[in-house]
Amino acid sequence: MASDMNDYFNKKKSEGGGFNNKSTGGNGGGPKGPQMPNIDFSMGKKSGLIYFLIAVIVILVLAKPFTIVEEGQRGILSTNGKYQDQALLPGLHFIVPIIQKVYTVDTKVRIINYASRMEASGVKQGIVAKPAVTVLDKRGLPVSIELTVQYRLNAKFAAQTISNWGFSWEDKIINPVVRDVVRNVVGKYDAESLPTLRNKVATEIEDGIRKSVRSLKNAPAILQSVQLRDIVLPTKVKEQIENVQIAKQEVQKAQQQVQRAKQEALQRAAQAEGVAQQARIEAKGKADAVTIEADAKAKANILISKSLTTKLLQLEQMKVQGKFNDALRVNKDAKIFLTPGGSTPNIWVDTKDVRKRTTAN
Repeated sequence: MASDMNDYFNKKKSEGGGFNNKSTGGNGGGPKGPQMPNIDFSMGKKSGLIYFLIAVIVILVLAKPFTIVEEGQRGILSTNGKYQDQALLPGLHFIVPIIQKVYTVDTKVRIINYASRMEASGVKQGIVAKPAVTVLDKRGLPVSIELTVQYRLNAKFAAQTISNWGFSWEDKIINPVVRDVVRNVVGKYDAESLPTLRNKVATEIEDGIRKSVRSLKNAPAILQSVQLRDIVLPTKVKEQIENVQIAKQEVQKAQQQVQRAKQEALQRAAQAEGVAQQARIEAKGKADAVTIEADAKAKANILISKSLTTKLLQLEQMKVQGKFNDALRVNKDAKIFLTPGGSTPNIWVDTKDVRKRTTAN
């Protein structure tokens, strides 16, 4: 019917007619009256489709039938309040709005710092600050232990962990285990011995925490490391340890002095021994030299005595007699004493000068 009406108005327009203005009483040559607008009903169908698509998109955005699990996370799918056993891996996942919902949990390494002085830290960065673990030693003295515990959620059993322990699983698993193990380990030792047994205590604490976490069902967490940062002792214990250390240092100092004195005494004794040994060697050398010289003279005398003959002695006597004769020529007043056989030297005396006496062999 709309098309028939359009044809009718188009025909009137082509004939040059139109509606007459009754108020002017004119004919067909007078001014034209108002015309019916041309309506395109096909555009209404297109706009309806566009509005429908927009409505569908808005519904999808509001209902959000999909979710994105980022890397380092796992998705826990809940259908009508019941968790699915298998966690959703990183990526895009479609769900049924209203009926299903996805909760994301962090599987990256997380840190708990147990410190006496609370430091500013953010849970968003995976770092949680908690008070130092205060325990009693073997004698009942309070000791504070500062630790750093690194761990992460076991991605394989993430859904079971959330189902059993809830989203606050860290406060129910890691924190109680750490405090219980530290209390058991430190309670075996005296506070004074803890600083010297630091490495042993740290190893026992880490092994105890690992064993306790692994013993839980489905291994909800994976322990990365446990670092013992500090052992805070009571003031009296610190003073006592300092006094003991000072006493030990004094003893060590005295021992060093004794050792130094012993070394100096040994050095002096060695020097004295060296001097005495040198003197003995020199004396022995001199004695040996005298002995050698005496032996040499004795041997020489023996050789000389063996070489002496009667004729040789007569020759020597003649040489001496010649010397005497020469002396008598110079000093005629000299007196000469001759011994028979030449066994003793011949002696002559200068009678002119009593102080001058000559002995000749």
